[in-house]
Amino acid sequence: MSVVVEASDYHAAVSALQVRGRFGIRLGLGRTRALLGALGDPQRSLPGVLIGGTNGKGSVQAMVAAVLRAAGIRVGQTPKPHLVSYRERIVVDGRAIAPSDFAAVIREVLSAARSVPSRLGAPTEFELLTAAAFRWFADSAVRIAVIEVGLGGRLDATNAWDGGVAAITSVGLDHTEYLGDTTAEIGHEKAAIIKRGNVAVSGVTGGGASPIRTRARRLGVPLVEVAPLEVEAMDRAGITVRHPTHGPLRISLLGRHQALNAAVALATLDALERADLVHVTPEALRAGLSGVRWPGRLELLALERDGEAHLLARDPGAIDLLLDGAHNLDGARALADALDDLRPLLSAGRPTLLMGVLRDKDAAGMVQVLARSGALRSAHVVTTTVPDAPRSLSATDLASIWRGSPSEGASVLAVDDPSEALAVALAAARGAGGPLICCGSLYLVGAVRGQLVEDPELRDPPPPSREED
Repeated sequence: MSVVVEASDYHAAVSALQVRGRFGIRLGLGRTRALLGALGDPQRSLPGVLIGGTNGKGSVQAMVAAVLRAAGIRVGQTPKPHLVSYRERIVVDGRAIAPSDFAAVIREVLSAARSVPSRLGAPTEFELLTAAAFRWFADSAVRIAVIEVGLGGRLDATNAWDGGVAAITSVGLDHTEYLGDTTAEIGHEKAAIIKRGNVAVSGVTGGGASPIRTRARRLGVPLVEVAPLEVEAMDRAGITVRHPTHGPLRISLLGRHQALNAAVALATLDALERADLVHVTPEALRAGLSGVRWPGRLELLALERDGEAHLLARDPGAIDLLLDGAHNLDGARALADALDDLRPLLSAGRPTLLMGVLRDKDAAGMVQVLARSGALRSAHVVTTTVPDAPRSLSATDLASIWRGSPSEGASVLAVDDPSEALAVALAAARGAGGPLICCGSLYLVGAVRGQLVEDPELRDPPPPSREED
């Protein structure tokens, strides 16, 4: 009976969040501050780093947290979006919060939400999750929080917190309906996560860099600006970069773009040390970077003949499965570059691409970039809709964009149902003996990963049956 109650409570918590998610995006800090206040302001006891950026912030938080864990420091993380389970949004020491604890902390936060003044409106799904993470981190004696901004920065719920260090990875044209039409405008939104008394890090170049420099100068905040590290080698398991102080460093993430993310992550660790929050030994630094994982972001898995995907192949009949959210133009560029680098190391047959994109993304630009990749020449392209996403571009419209692209010899098939599209793509990849690449949306990647990868830690309790209710 206790298992049934736990499952019931957990699914009730998820349902309550999903109801708030239907309200859409409502930027602003008033609701989050009021909600945190009703919870006793748990965030005030948590030092750490707030990481913003158009692309790369997830990789940076993964690297920073992996190094801190290797140094024996208790770390709280807020990866987003989740791929399989809502519990991925609240992580302590590399492990997602347990279903019963998730249900309890969401129940507490929903109760506190009743204290938010009605004039501010009801807290959104993301605001509730942000408050829940801070509450859980405080209750779990987290020493350092590594928090990823949701959208923009200035009005994002996470910006109600000041951990002492701010890092901004990149500025590109994404979410322009909320953040502005130029990199300078978007940079202004992201620069606002820098607060007086912080130590700040930036990997931003171009028009987005100026507002970041201006804000840091105005607040008297020391700003460290970094460039991509030199890439010395790459293989199926990651890249090796050279750091001016630490020398060659092995990073178990794929893609040349990780050279910039690594530079930001290393500078962020230095900033945490400069703020007298942590001390990381060279041994912990190397161990953390060499062991870091970031699921669904250029994640290379072996797809076995039994239908399961694993980190390492168990039989010679396995083909490669590459999962990457690549949900905007910069992400598509990074994926195209990585595919060209990795192609000689992947399954030799004709590649298959499974792609779904949200309507508000630059689908045409993303397709143009991917279509010019030599690795995708003559690819079999399967387009589909993004699961459980009303904003999804239709499979037919995405297929039409592909047919009008400069791709050489690619065949294109539109399959509306994502599960059916995955089955078609799997059959095509197995028949050709080539890699299967899934991209375009982290929601699609999450659905594919959830179906193909058995991860007991992220297995949610099944919904209780009617007889058990």
